[in-house]
Amino acid sequence: MPTTPSAPATLTTRTHPEPARPDVGLTFISTWSTGSPERQRATLEAIATAWGSRPWPHEGLLSYAVYAGADGSTVLHHSQWRDEAAYEEFFAHSGNGRDARNTDIDAAVPDIARLGLNKTRLYRSWTGNREGDGGGGREGREPGTVVIVQIDFDGPDADRQRAWVDGVVEALDTDPAGHPGLLSAHFHVSTDGRRVVNYAEWESEQAHVDALAAAGDGVGSPTPQWRQARDFPGVVRDDAVARYRFTYGFVPSNT
Repeated sequence: MPTTPSAPATLTTRTHPEPARPDVGLTFISTWSTGSPERQRATLEAIATAWGSRPWPHEGLLSYAVYAGADGSTVLHHSQWRDEAAYEEFFAHSGNGRDARNTDIDAAVPDIARLGLNKTRLYRSWTGNREGDGGGGREGREPGTVVIVQIDFDGPDADRQRAWVDGVVEALDTDPAGHPGLLSAHFHVSTDGRRVVNYAEWESEQAHVDALAAAGDGVGSPTPQWRQARDFPGVVRDDAVARYRFTYGFVPSNT
């Protein structure tokens, strides 16, 4: 329902969102470019003020989080929605507060570049345990860094998206070297069928740097499974990799 005077307050949290949260039906992942470390910090502070000073915008929004890019310029946005219908209801309501929040942020930091929005659904998660072994995930550990990997295909094909993810999960499961420092990987498929976004949680930024250096060609050993994933037909871009540090999370007070 639209925001009303009785809408819950917005709480700021230092706890990472749970990417595999079972009641999430839609996830938005987007990036802004601010231009400098100073403007990045100011943007994150402006976001915190714009959100924390207003009621929670819609009951269908389950969480919203922002992250500072390791490049000193970008800001990552990650929002979890109950389903498509909830998001459409929010977006259609003129009093949803979205424009007011953006106006405040742009007044504080003019000329932020909005680089694009990924509308996705979680397809599969990898938690370091083999299929059927009972899960375990990151076992309560907060990631030190989040790595976003984008895989683009040459056209829309939902079956191909899922097949690529299935191949990568198999490569992760069968890698003889294991994956030191990788806590989890959550594979989101874009609703237009053209992209996979991997939201990967790592112990630290250095752990990811070390993994890339050890592998020499992306994360993973030179196994047949990894070679198949890297040579997957129809992939037109697989080098969009960026590291982020969680900065603020926002949830409704009635959570």
